[in-house]
Amino acid sequence: MTGRLGRRPKGLGLRSVAGQVFALQAIIVVLLVTVGVLALIFQARYDTERDARNRSLAAAEAFAHAPGLVDALRAPDPTALLQDRAESARRAAELDFLAVMTPDGIRYTDARPELIGERATGDIARARGGESFTEIFTGEPTDAVRAIVPIRTEDGDIVGLVGTGIEIQNVGNVVEDQLPLLLGTAAGALLLAVGGAALVSRRLRRQTHGLGPLEMTRINEHHEAVLHAVREGVVIIDADRRLLLANDEARRLLDLAPDAEQRHVTELGLDPRTAALLSSGRVVTDELHLAGDRLLAFNVRPTEPTRGRPTGTVMTLRDSTELATVSGRAEVARGRLQLLYEAGVGIGTTLDIVRTAEELAEVAVPRFADFVTVELLEPVLRGEEPTGAYTEMRRTALKGIRADHPLQPVGDPIRCVVPTTPMARALDSGHAVLVAELATADGWQAQDPEGAAAALAYGLHSLVAVPLLARGVVLGMANYWRVDTSAPFGEEDLTFAEELTARAAVSIDNARRFTREHAMAVTLQRSLLPRVLPELSAVDVAYRYLPAKAGVGGDWFDVIPLPGARVALVVGDVVGHGLHAAATMGRLRTAVHNFSTLDLPPDELLGHLDELIDRIDRPDLGDAGAGAGDGGGEDDGGFDGDGEGSDRMTGATCLYVVYDPANGRCSMARAGHPGPALVHPDGRVEFPDVPAGLPLGVGGMPFEAAELQLAEGTRLVLFTDGLVEDRERDIDTGLGLLTEALATTGRGPEQACADVLSALLLPAPDDDIALLIADTRRLEADRIAQWDVPADPAEVSRVRNAGAAQLAAWQLDGIAFTAELILSELITNAIRYGAEPIRVRLLRDRRLICEISDGSSTAPHLRYAATTDEGGRGLFLVAQFAERWGTRYTERGKVIWAELPLSTGDAELPQVPVPDLDALEDMAW
Repeated sequence: MTGRLGRRPKGLGLRSVAGQVFALQAIIVVLLVTVGVLALIFQARYDTERDARNRSLAAAEAFAHAPGLVDALRAPDPTALLQDRAESARRAAELDFLAVMTPDGIRYTDARPELIGERATGDIARARGGESFTEIFTGEPTDAVRAIVPIRTEDGDIVGLVGTGIEIQNVGNVVEDQLPLLLGTAAGALLLAVGGAALVSRRLRRQTHGLGPLEMTRINEHHEAVLHAVREGVVIIDADRRLLLANDEARRLLDLAPDAEQRHVTELGLDPRTAALLSSGRVVTDELHLAGDRLLAFNVRPTEPTRGRPTGTVMTLRDSTELATVSGRAEVARGRLQLLYEAGVGIGTTLDIVRTAEELAEVAVPRFADFVTVELLEPVLRGEEPTGAYTEMRRTALKGIRADHPLQPVGDPIRCVVPTTPMARALDSGHAVLVAELATADGWQAQDPEGAAAALAYGLHSLVAVPLLARGVVLGMANYWRVDTSAPFGEEDLTFAEELTARAAVSIDNARRFTREHAMAVTLQRSLLPRVLPELSAVDVAYRYLPAKAGVGGDWFDVIPLPGARVALVVGDVVGHGLHAAATMGRLRTAVHNFSTLDLPPDELLGHLDELIDRIDRPDLGDAGAGAGDGGGEDDGGFDGDGEGSDRMTGATCLYVVYDPANGRCSMARAGHPGPALVHPDGRVEFPDVPAGLPLGVGGMPFEAAELQLAEGTRLVLFTDGLVEDRERDIDTGLGLLTEALATTGRGPEQACADVLSALLLPAPDDDIALLIADTRRLEADRIAQWDVPADPAEVSRVRNAGAAQLAAWQLDGIAFTAELILSELITNAIRYGAEPIRVRLLRDRRLICEISDGSSTAPHLRYAATTDEGGRGLFLVAQFAERWGTRYTERGKVIWAELPLSTGDAELPQVPVPDLDALEDMAW
């Protein structure tokens, strides 16, 4: 140790025995002298400081209460007003400083002008709180006995502070006068004691051979550095860039020579980049350097300078090779978690089974696999429940990093007939199966030798086969492949593949369920919509109905024949999708059919429909309310009147149009539904102004009807909002496209429907689309005969004979007798019980239509007359001989009508005894 640290010092060492004896004697003498001197000094200083406190506080109090001080503080320039006054007061009080300050300590005045405007240091919060105090202040600009007093206004507000004081060096003047005598005496005593101790210590030094203090200091520094840095390498470099210290860990990591101390860093054999870092002395944090096969992280900091001169640098280093490996694994894990997150967002964006399978493949390629194939069971593709057999599936999705591949294309059947294939093993076990080297998969090669050979020749070398499981049921499977450009799959990939596939399986099962419900809703919807439209003389009709891709809704349409050769055109929409919306649509269509048999005007029909829906939705009516609308039939799971939001009809819309071909009049009303489009014979497209009305079920407001006079050949276009409005297109844009599609003339309704859908249909509509196009026709004038009838019973025979002549002109002699009988009865009834004006009209359409109108709103009622009654059989006979009959009300009365087949062969007439026609005119109703 001695040879290594150098020669021992000649002077007395405090670590040696001689040094300890010398130090003990010197300390005793110094303590005795010091205690006596300090006692006198402290007493004098205490008295002086107390006097300084009193003088400072008195001066501060006096100046703080000086007249005009508050006004001066409020002046624009308090310094100019107070500096001279403060200096005068300071000199008078024999103080070293007197400062006037703001409550925050900013000086207005001071004995040293350069401090004016500066903030006073020390604790002034007590004075700012209203307390006057004195203290021994140490700090800048000088140590002093200081007093601080608040300056108050008449209201007690503190507007400033006064600080006074005497510097510490001036406080001790009295003591300093006595110091020479005291110090001389103390020095004499100390010299005598030290001299004696030195003589004794010299003798002891020769006997103890004590160590010097420098040796002990260096040994202590080395040991402390090693002790506190055993887990990291520690290197200390002096100002000359020479190595002073390197602990064992630093020597190991840097591979330093045993005699590396005192060498320059460039002579240590370090990596050039590391040597340059140590030579530069720059500060770094966790800077990585390669040292052999290790990756070292360096931290460099300078040591504290002495007398303004740099003393050296301290560097710590640690081996981060294993940390880098762990970080790499963490990065892979983060990538996998990110991929799972993207799978949760990107898989299942639609409720389409095939698209969901494609999304699984798109997410996994290329970040997890180079190729992905997805096979699904046939029942799953149809939306059905899997049967449990999975030996044959159909390839549904295929995605890879290249366009060319040896895998079977989408649509091919995939069979698992060899039980040892990875696919069959995965399906049997319900877990992923890893094949790190496909060349060793004998079962896979045995199932399809040619295909396996092509795959291996292509470069496919690794596979993970994962069953698609949802609710414990196999839906299919996903296969992840890698080619020769990627590392083979490992055991750590199995869990990730199962997690990724499980998320896709849930989405595929949801899509399968939706497909099943969608198919059921489509079936129900189509069964409730008209299958075949009636053939009518009034209109030539074509229609289109398209369910939404996202789910069948409640859009519907209908064409309803009405008495008098008229026709009702209807379109409606029920908010929502699925089976409930389809069932709701069916109930609405049935209700419209029922109300149309009453031959009501459009606005009244919508009013009755709205009232019906309100009654069904009222919970206090229960099933009775439902029975009013649907004939009291059994509950179909739709609108049961329980008031629940999911079962309510509220939100349905409807457009009801009635067209009369005899006069070209068209009346219409709507309940929250888009109005129709009119295409005039010249191609001009118009959207008539029809009062909107509230949706059905909202209630509270009556509906209004609009009446138009249509030219023959005018085209009526009824549609639901799904045709013209979508998330990607507003209604104004849609109506503009519809106008352009309808403007072309010379097309039939069928072609017009096709052209409209071609122009407006989106690839995946969000809502159902119902489109109804009707070309209006007019009845020829020679097929209409009408007479005004005076209210005279004698006119019955005249009109009856005129009707017979018209029937003969129409070559309808076979039904002339029946028609005359009906005319006689209806005209007689109108004359006896009705009111003028009375009019008779015969229409020769697909049926012979007899209409008698009068100004009375009293309707006849069918009854069965007793054998003794003289009348009451007329309407009974009409009902027996007519194919249909009924009554409809007009604005100024009613119309009683009856329909007859154009020939007796169209329908078999009842065999009843018929009295003389003239006698019938006298029979009462």
